[in-house]
Amino acid sequence: LRDQPKQWEPILAAAVMMLMAVVLTFYRWYLLVRALHLPFRLPDALRLGFLGFLLNFVSLGSVGGDLFKAIFLAREHPGRRTEAVATVVVDRMVGLYCLLLLASAAVLWGGLLAAGQPVELRAIGRVTLAATVLGGMGIGVALIPGMTGGRMSQLLGQLPLVGPTAARLLAAVRIYRRKWPVMLVTVVLSLVVQGTFVIAIYLIARGLPGQMPTLGRHFLIVPLSMVAGALPLPFAGLGAFEGALDFLYRYAAGGAAVKAGRGLIVALCYRMITVLIALVGVVYYLFGRSEVAAAMREADVVAAEEGLVMAVESRDRTDMSESSRPADSSL
Repeated sequence: LRDQPKQWEPILAAAVMMLMAVVLTFYRWYLLVRALHLPFRLPDALRLGFLGFLLNFVSLGSVGGDLFKAIFLAREHPGRRTEAVATVVVDRMVGLYCLLLLASAAVLWGGLLAAGQPVELRAIGRVTLAATVLGGMGIGVALIPGMTGGRMSQLLGQLPLVGPTAARLLAAVRIYRRKWPVMLVTVVLSLVVQGTFVIAIYLIARGLPGQMPTLGRHFLIVPLSMVAGALPLPFAGLGAFEGALDFLYRYAAGGAAVKAGRGLIVALCYRMITVLIALVGVVYYLFGRSEVAAAMREADVVAAEEGLVMAVESRDRTDMSESSRPADSSL
């Protein structure tokens, strides 16, 4: 990155596009909050969005960006914590599922399941399609009124490990089930965001020396790499996104002679730009340190309470299993 000749214009254009895409994700969350008639301004969405984006890179304690945004929003609207959490959960769900849809379309369009493709590519394609289908089935089931309320909701909330998460998802679905116009807009925004990131990574590759896949191939490679980043899988010690991009640059480049490590360099440049964008959150932090610190302390308490509940449930299940063993059994 330092020594090789670079074309700065495409790289700077990619940085601008990535900033625009990140701001669009904040606007998507803003629409979800306003759909619940919570008093919320667009500048507030930008402020909390950039702070949450920063915390996703610098996770202080147990506080991540999503939890921080939910707690901060709940602090400004006492008594409506459920709705505040629902906005963040639905925002993440919509973004992730749209990414899966785009990746699945790329798998089918790029012919990754064809017999002549490498085994690894076919495996990635199958896993992506399976996740998309299962996610769609889950969304369809969750939209059935009987599944998000009553006895079934209570049973799902009591499941080991995934119970608390399932309870939040069901609460979010109950709240947004009738907000179809807003949900449609957020889906369109999510697809625009993902497409913008694809073009940005293509421009980064244009600005760096060496062969690269075509723009059309990037619409296959980048969504699959981002799915790997959203579902972190090991790639020989690399980050999941970086490892997947490097692998797909070599084996799904569509005939381009891409050298080993080329995808990793592009991914590192992409990461550097995201870190620079996250530094905007530092400015917001410096202008509201006391308020941010108070929200983070509250978020730490919430995270600790949830961890304690899960630990107690786990201990109780262990105690029950121990008491159900025969007296002469041994570990």
